[in-house]
Amino acid sequence: MNEQKEIKILSIESSCDETAAAVVVNGRDVRSNVISSQIALHTLYGGVVPEIASRKHIEKINQVIAQALDDADMKLSEIDAIGVTYGPGLIGALLVGVAEAKAISYAADIPLVGVHHIEGHISANYIENKDLEPPFLCLVVSGGHTHLVRVCDYGKYEILGRTRDDAAGEAFDKVARAIGLGYPGGPKIEKIAKEGNPDAIAFPRAKVADGAYDFSFSGLKSAVLNYLNGCRMKNIPVCQADVAASFQQSVTDVLVEHALRAIEEFRMDKFAIAGGVAANGTIRNALQEACQKKGVRFYHPSPILCTDNAAMIGAAAYYDFLAGKRAGLDLNAVANLKLGE
Repeated sequence: MNEQKEIKILSIESSCDETAAAVVVNGRDVRSNVISSQIALHTLYGGVVPEIASRKHIEKINQVIAQALDDADMKLSEIDAIGVTYGPGLIGALLVGVAEAKAISYAADIPLVGVHHIEGHISANYIENKDLEPPFLCLVVSGGHTHLVRVCDYGKYEILGRTRDDAAGEAFDKVARAIGLGYPGGPKIEKIAKEGNPDAIAFPRAKVADGAYDFSFSGLKSAVLNYLNGCRMKNIPVCQADVAASFQQSVTDVLVEHALRAIEEFRMDKFAIAGGVAANGTIRNALQEACQKKGVRFYHPSPILCTDNAAMIGAAAYYDFLAGKRAGLDLNAVANLKLGE
C-alpha cells in the first residue's frame, strides 16, 4: 500500500450526542481531535433526547470543524477528503453531520467519503497501534451496538455475531438507572462495582441457541430488575455495589466466552476491542488476560478513542478513500445502516 503521499482527511462525527471533528493524516496520524460532549445536557433527562441532540449539533458543528482545522494548523484547501458518519445512529443527529460534510464538499470541491459508525470504532485501533493490520477479530461494544467482527481486510468485514436485543452499553444504562445511579450508566457502574462482590448475586449468562456468537442482554437486565423488585417486596436492603459488580461480571463473562470461542475457531492471533464500553477497565482487563493466556496479541484504543469521536472516522475514511470509495451529494443519513452495506 503506497503511503508516500500524505492524505489529509477532515472527519465529522455526529451520530449520537457528541459533535466531533478531526484531521487525520494517512489514517493513523491524528493532527487534531475535537469533541463537544452533550452528556451534562442529557443527564437531566436520564438519557439522550434525540431532538435536543440534533439542535446542539447544529449549534456546535461549525465551531468544532473550525477548531479541528485550527488545532491541526491546516486550511481547508489542504484537505484531500472529507469523511463523515452517515449511519447508524439517531437520524436527526446524523443528518446534521452529513449535511455539513456535503456542503463543505460541494463548496470547496473536496471528495466526500461516507463512513459506517461501527467501521469507525474498529478503525480507532489503528491510531495508537501502528503495527495492527488485518486480519484480526474485533469486539465492538457500545451503547447502541454489540458486534463480534472478523476484520478480513481494510473495509472488509464479516459479522460473526451481534446482539439480538439490548446492546451491552444499553443494558449498563438501564441497570444503572434501576439501582439509582443515573446517567451515563457505564462509568457509574464500573466505579461502584469496585466496592462490590462480583459473585454476590447469580445473574444469568445468556446463550443464543441458534447463534453461537450472538449476544442477548435483555434477560440479564430483566433478572436485575426482578432481583431489585424481590428485595423491595421482602424489605431486604439492596447493596448497589454488589448488584453493579455481579451485573458487570455477567456481561464480562459472556464477552470473554464469545471472544475465546472465535479466537479458537478462526485461529486468530490478534484481537481488538472498540466502542464506548471498551473503556470499561474490568471488561478490558478480563479480555486482555484471556488473550494473553492464549498467546493472542490484544489491542484496544485509549478511553478517549473508545467513545464517539471523529479521529476514528478519519482513520476509517482513509482506507475507504484509498479503496476508491466516494460518496455523491445524494449521500443520506441511514439510522439503521448495517455493517458492510
